[in-house]
Amino acid sequence: MNWLSQFFFGKVDFPEKEEFREFQYKFLILLQIFGAVTSGLYVFLGHTGALGAFNTINMSVILAHSILLTLFWLTLRGRKQFYLPIAWLTTLATAVDLFSSFILVAADEVRILWIVVTIPTVFLVLGLLPGTIITVLEIFAIVIINPHVVMPLSPNALVTVVISMIYAIVFYHAYNGKLIYFFTSMRSSNDQLREMATRDLLTNVLNARTYYEICDNQISVAQRQRQPFSVLFIDLDHFKLVNDTYGHAAGDIVLKSVAECLTRSLRASDALGRVGGEEFSVFLPNTNADGAVALAEAIRRNIEMLMPSTGEQILKITASIGVARNSHSEQTMLDIQKQADQAMYRAKAAGRNRVSSIDEVVA
Repeated sequence: MNWLSQFFFGKVDFPEKEEFREFQYKFLILLQIFGAVTSGLYVFLGHTGALGAFNTINMSVILAHSILLTLFWLTLRGRKQFYLPIAWLTTLATAVDLFSSFILVAADEVRILWIVVTIPTVFLVLGLLPGTIITVLEIFAIVIINPHVVMPLSPNALVTVVISMIYAIVFYHAYNGKLIYFFTSMRSSNDQLREMATRDLLTNVLNARTYYEICDNQISVAQRQRQPFSVLFIDLDHFKLVNDTYGHAAGDIVLKSVAECLTRSLRASDALGRVGGEEFSVFLPNTNADGAVALAEAIRRNIEMLMPSTGEQILKITASIGVARNSHSEQTMLDIQKQADQAMYRAKAAGRNRVSSIDEVVA
């Protein structure tokens, strides 16, 4: 069925936050196609005599309406950026067609229903405020035009129509408000679920899976643009001792404090992930070895000065940090992460609470 959808709607993509606009776009196109076909069929039946006597001017308006809806569909198809102007033009063309029938087709006693039943369409296609304004204008137009048509509505019928349209305004205003609220709530829920799926629940930094996915994308960009990048591997010193001595609640406080410290130390373009129990990794795009080592040293000092409190104890925390940089264009995140890991273990072996670069290890 993809080919059928593409035929009607064209090649068009809607981001996840445009669900309601996608609904409006497809709904409008289906209305245009339906309106063009039914208007064309009405004109055909009129010319065959199946409808009895007909008004020539009205038939010309209906035929023009069918042609315009077809042109609007072809213009909008695959071009979502034209939605609003095409939606307004479609609404205007349909209003002219319907009022033409109201004025010129006296033989149809219930022709006013065509105007009434299009109210929800206006609300769905254009929104709450435009729908309200257009419906109010239609009410005034009906009241003003009615005395001058060939077969005007009786006073009782006119009051019934006006009350029905006012009721429709109230009803569809509430309905559309709930519909938009539904889409907004659904989008908010999806955002929350996506956030939960990509974040470490304790520290709120990226989880390992999401972090490595982002790093792979960043590496591809860096390789295309021939830019340097570096990776920091951060391991908290003697973290098991904190858990064993003060409990896991204290360990959680330490992890949160370190994550906040790392977040404050990084640029918006950097990526930070928790990749192990007490292990963090930082991807630094467009950063050479010297810049990465300088940042790692600043982070090391900031962690050393944290002194997180459990309420009863002030804990002294330090970290060992390994630094690696891209050394050739084919290097993957797995390769550079292993090098940063090796450098970190060298920092551990040298006494902890220090920074070590893979260049130093190789040398």
